Amino acid sequence: MQESLIKISNLKKYFDDENNLALDAINAEFSSGKIIGLIGPDGAGKTTLIRIMAGLLKPSFGNVEILKYDTILNSEKIHQLISYMPQRFGLYEDLTVEQNLNLYADLFFLTKEEKKERFSTLLQFTILSKFTKRLARNLSGGMKQKLGLACTLLRKPKFLLLDEPSVGVDPISRRELWSMVASLTKENISVLWSTSYLDEAEKCQEVLVLNQGKMLYYGSPKELTDKLKKRTYQIVKITTDRRSVLQKVLKDEKTIDGVIQGNAVRVVLKSLENKIDISKFDAGREAELIEVEPRFEDAFMDLLGGGPKEASPLINIVKDIEKSEKPLVEVKNIVKKFGNFTAVNDISFSVKGGEIFGLLGPNGAGKSTTFKMLCGLLKPTQGDAIISGLSLSKVKSEARAQIGYMAQKFSLYDNMSVFQNLKFFSGIYPETNDKKSDIINQMIKIFDLVNYKNTKPFELPLGFKQRLALSCAIMHSPIILFLDEPTSGVDPITRREFWNHINALVKKGVSIIITTHFMDEAEYCDRIALINQGNIIKIGSPDNLKSAVASEKLPIPTLEDAFVILSSQSENING
Repeated sequence: MQESLIKISNLKKYFDDENNLALDAINAEFSSGKIIGLIGPDGAGKTTLIRIMAGLLKPSFGNVEILKYDTILNSEKIHQLISYMPQRFGLYEDLTVEQNLNLYADLFFLTKEEKKERFSTLLQFTILSKFTKRLARNLSGGMKQKLGLACTLLRKPKFLLLDEPSVGVDPISRRELWSMVASLTKENISVLWSTSYLDEAEKCQEVLVLNQGKMLYYGSPKELTDKLKKRTYQIVKITTDRRSVLQKVLKDEKTIDGVIQGNAVRVVLKSLENKIDISKFDAGREAELIEVEPRFEDAFMDLLGGGPKEASPLINIVKDIEKSEKPLVEVKNIVKKFGNFTAVNDISFSVKGGEIFGLLGPNGAGKSTTFKMLCGLLKPTQGDAIISGLSLSKVKSEARAQIGYMAQKFSLYDNMSVFQNLKFFSGIYPETNDKKSDIINQMIKIFDLVNYKNTKPFELPLGFKQRLALSCAIMHSPIILFLDEPTSGVDPITRREFWNHINALVKKGVSIIITTHFMDEAEYCDRIALINQGNIIKIGSPDNLKSAVASEKLPIPTLEDAFVILSSQSENING
């Protein structure tokens, strides 16, 4: 039998209240040469467990041993055995790639000869050899994560701890990161990979699922997924509104989960005994129910009891927007140059009322720059955007009053409480004090912020920070909502809550323009513009994009497959 690399014994951790455990009686053993996925909802205890394993936090009860060394009693030895890459890895933005590597090499006391050998290996490993003189702040999100990984691996560990390494990283870079880390197991290095991407967890040899500090499952992801066989289906050939179909699916007492997948709706049943009658869902006469293979995400949602079942309360307070044949957003040949660099190159598209339009592309493709121009935060070098009939270049303030914007890095004020942020954002638009007060109270109730009214945003769990940012973006009743990677880093349950609110807004006629690196949630879009190197590659529905890359070798591609293939093809053409 293979000797345990890590042994977690009756591990408990509390911070202020011993009756409120952040970790509650965790027991597990990891062997060498494996990738172990660490997953769970926001606040489940994942980062607390990682920090204890890294010897940075002291357990309240129990212990963790790495190669029989206690993480607290033998902390100096532990630090020689592990490497730890936290969620926000400490790269120095004003230093180059090479200077960052040098700094961390000095911190690890590497000799000149060791540095030369490790630099050469790691730069080749992370495909950063051509970028050694580039400042860290000028790297794309994926390149920053690769540099962080390189710095972490300067001292070759026995055990590598990665806390959400792929947050904010596009699917191409995610695949590259995964491939790099997977290759480390061939050197008998074990990896703990904390992630909110459950397709990554599915690739792990083992997964540890946490919820509210308790371990719900530890073992093979396949074993857990196989329990869902004969319980996962798709409703296909829907000829009615798929968002309404989804809402009816979720309300059905026989279902545990449901999501939109292009023109289909995925359904997970509560048990094998349950059978559903799709005629209740008003999906149209041609609709069919077909069995599909379960995914690990289905098993995860089942394990945690499913997501929201009821429609968002926003459906009852948002006013209906008058339908029009004219698009609410018209983007006309916009160009943005920074010196000699063209970030956005002659982009045009339109978005109708009640449509979800996705802007997808690799890190650095020009998505956020496009967003900022459409919100009036950046002036285009050429071209214009018409927002509800108003030109952003001519009547900027009137056009911007129609817009809600949730930025990639939440534009909240950390020196003000949740309540003060809501009050500040309500004050931007001309409303009576009574109406402002009503709106604030509605947002607090709908987004379950009552227990956080006096909390500063930086102290909020990520899911609640995201709720606050969304509430601030919609409290003035915009008819167009811009969402720039709004669910980056949040768990599947929180993402479902978020999309429940979005679907309610769309039902009322609000137009949504969104960027995301989660291809599963991009399936909710009615149309997608795939962007790379500042150019639009292709516009179409999620199913159109998937069909465009279908082949004999890949007869049923995912949206991620389409993203990777189409983006790579465009780089080959342009490069």
